[in-house]
Amino acid sequence: MKASRSSTWPSRAFTLVEMSIVIMVLMALISTGLFVSKKTDEWRLGRQASESLRSVYSAQRMYLADNPTASVGSLTSTLLIPYLPNQATSIPTVKSLTGATLNLIVNVSPPVINSGSGGTYDPSGCSTDSLWDVGE
Repeated sequence: MKASRSSTWPSRAFTLVEMSIVIMVLMALISTGLFVSKKTDEWRLGRQASESLRSVYSAQRMYLADNPTASVGSLTSTLLIPYLPNQATSIPTVKSLTGATLNLIVNVSPPVINSGSGGTYDPSGCSTDSLWDVGE
């Protein structure tokens, strides 16, 4: 006669719970990476904007040093272009967080980004954080 063998199989495969946990951990890592990537892109745009503002601010100061009787309110882009670093041929523009191209207001000191509706554009909410503004 045949002896009956035990029908227990060795446990070498993943269970459904283990697979679900692995999938959830991978989804959490991917979503964290996407969030960090978006914030890095926003920071990069802010950094580029602040560098553009600083170059215009230094051009303003150099122009006013060469022309001490001129007022800040009388400054135009045409007057400042020769004073921009790296022989730039135009006043730099800035990209907003939504991708819109914004211009700089050069007849105030320090210069600011024109929001398009007459106000200044600074999504960081702080004028001294050195992002989206020249700061103080």
